[in-house]
Amino acid sequence: MDDWLFLCPDPAEPQGREVCREDQEAEEKSKFKSKLVSAWNSVKYGWTLKQKSKFSKSSPLIMFGKSYDLKDAGDKELFHRSFVSLLWLTYRRGFPQLAGCSLTTDSGWGCVLRTGQMLLARGLILHMMPSDWIWSTRSRVVKDDMDLVRLMDNAEPVWKVVDQTNMRSRNLSLGSLLDRPMEATHRRVVSWFADNPKAPFGIHQLVELGESSGKKAGDWYGPSIVAHILRKAVSASADLPNLAVYVAQDCTIYLQDVRKLCEGPHPHSWKSVIILVPVRLGGQDLNPSYITCVKKLLKLQCCIGIIGGKPRHSLFFVGFQDDHLLYLDPHYCQPTVNMMKDNFPLESFHCKQPRKMNFSRMDPSCTIGFYAKGQKEFESLCTSVHEAVSTSAETYPMFIFADQRSWEDDEHHTPTSSLTYIQRKSGLERVDTSSSIDEFVLL
Repeated sequence: MDDWLFLCPDPAEPQGREVCREDQEAEEKSKFKSKLVSAWNSVKYGWTLKQKSKFSKSSPLIMFGKSYDLKDAGDKELFHRSFVSLLWLTYRRGFPQLAGCSLTTDSGWGCVLRTGQMLLARGLILHMMPSDWIWSTRSRVVKDDMDLVRLMDNAEPVWKVVDQTNMRSRNLSLGSLLDRPMEATHRRVVSWFADNPKAPFGIHQLVELGESSGKKAGDWYGPSIVAHILRKAVSASADLPNLAVYVAQDCTIYLQDVRKLCEGPHPHSWKSVIILVPVRLGGQDLNPSYITCVKKLLKLQCCIGIIGGKPRHSLFFVGFQDDHLLYLDPHYCQPTVNMMKDNFPLESFHCKQPRKMNFSRMDPSCTIGFYAKGQKEFESLCTSVHEAVSTSAETYPMFIFADQRSWEDDEHHTPTSSLTYIQRKSGLERVDTSSSIDEFVLL
């Protein structure tokens, strides 16, 4: 017994009570600070959500590769419904404590994780739903545990929904019934981003996966690190065996690496793939020469958005009009939704008001995402993306494709230098990228 070392003070002793009191006070201060930051963000960004951005009717509005003519009433309505259908993942408060700390909100530090979630959510919706899926407000009250009974004596194709829980029934149109399978999938995807430790892509899981990169809850996460966290999260998920995530290295998409990742064990079997490309489009500010290229990428239907934003203020870019980017903002802090309840509310996961900002305010650090459902779509992606990034005469390409393996996949290859080049307005500048894993490279 004499050899034992007790590291924790005895609470019964005066010194132990003092230590416990100090720990309790520190925890209370941390909780108070979190609540204060959460309240400030709600005030700071809450009122901006009520303001409407004005969009021009004389220019097409581009979102995820589709063009909308706002002069046309039908196009305007389609754009609004398509935008509202996007998953909006924001700061939350009141969720279970994150591992290793007392934080119950990500307000003030988790915005890049949230924009990463939104990009992944876009990829998952394309992976699991029809490409033209639009959220139907009729589906908000549909429950997954209801039986359907056909009313044979009714001339119209109307169905009766019988709730096995309370035996109440009501009629639904055929359109509502067709929405049901898609609504179940929609809810399933949303639940994967729940703010609890069991959700495969929730804030708890992403923070835990970030620990291997030296990050912890409350730290700032860059777009490059979040790309690798998303790759690990999808790889660890048992729900998506036919989806892979590839992260480009040094602004290069190594085609052999992607093919090796996607090829299945059987002939002609191929996994769907999300490709994430971390880049830096300038030095301290965005090099305006890259704006044309960003627009070309956002015009592609294989592009699933950009984890970007303004300096220290992450946003999810989904499209553009003229010189303005269209985005979703994660900074509005909302209460955590309990997704264990049947028919949990979905409204807080969909934003009603599109926002825009000038390209000149864009932070040069970002991660661009692409999705290919199969091998044919992947080959088409390579062609269209390569054309988009290589047609600008003023700059070096944002990133390139290489028909070989990366050096990380080659045990005989050793990188010779950590010095790379960034294209600035004044020309090429040599940069040492060995000091930070969140530096970016331009070729």
